[in-house]
Amino acid sequence: MYAIFRTGGKQYKVSPGDVVRVERVDGQPGSVVEFNHVFAVRKDTLTVGAPLVEHAMVKGTILRHARAAKVRVLKYKRKKQYRRTIGHRQDFSEVLIQDIVTA
Repeated sequence: MYAIFRTGGKQYKVSPGDVVRVERVDGQPGSVVEFNHVFAVRKDTLTVGAPLVEHAMVKGTILRHARAAKVRVLKYKRKKQYRRTIGHRQDFSEVLIQDIVTA
């Protein structure tokens, strides 16, 4: 059994028991989160939405909130003595997928 859902502008394929890193979601660690934008669900047969599967949702538990490793961005123009370095750390949440619910 698996489902494909969207959160934070990205799509994820998950099964019950998977731990997935998603864009930071609201809630405290240990709280339950529901993802309603489900594109496809496969239990016995594959159900594909147009664009979403009605009454389907993915339920999970937030394990922790953290920040990813730093990504360095360098801007450089040759022969002009121009260099700029900036860094970015993206916030994420680790979610344990508990169940895939369909009506």
